[in-house]
Amino acid sequence: MTPELTALALAGLLQALQFMIFAIPANLELGPGYTSSPRDRPPSREMSTVTARLQRALNNHFEGLILFTLAVVVVTLGNQSTLTTQYAAWTYLGARILYIPAYAFGWRPWRSAIWAVGFFATLTMLVAALL
Repeated sequence: MTPELTALALAGLLQALQFMIFAIPANLELGPGYTSSPRDRPPSREMSTVTARLQRALNNHFEGLILFTLAVVVVTLGNQSTLTTQYAAWTYLGARILYIPAYAFGWRPWRSAIWAVGFFATLTMLVAALL
């Protein structure tokens, strides 16, 4: 397995962990009556600030994971794995790990800076695969 694929597998596991980190407090705060329902109506109570931020961080990772997966597939299938793409893949993963507490605890402006590091690491992989 290439280092990029390993980073992708770990990013997938991070996504699952991130879901649990969000889902547990969300279920406690909203109650199983709402979370197990079809959610046709708004919840009768709101999530705490941190739990809502964890949800937004989770959704953001879903969005970022799409582009990162694309980059890993291009690098891997194109047989373009280099030290540059490998470091970029690990940089993406590190940024996504740091992004969770940065978003949850409202680290400004670091949350945006950490997001940018992961985004540009992904772009680096795509550009490197083309060169």
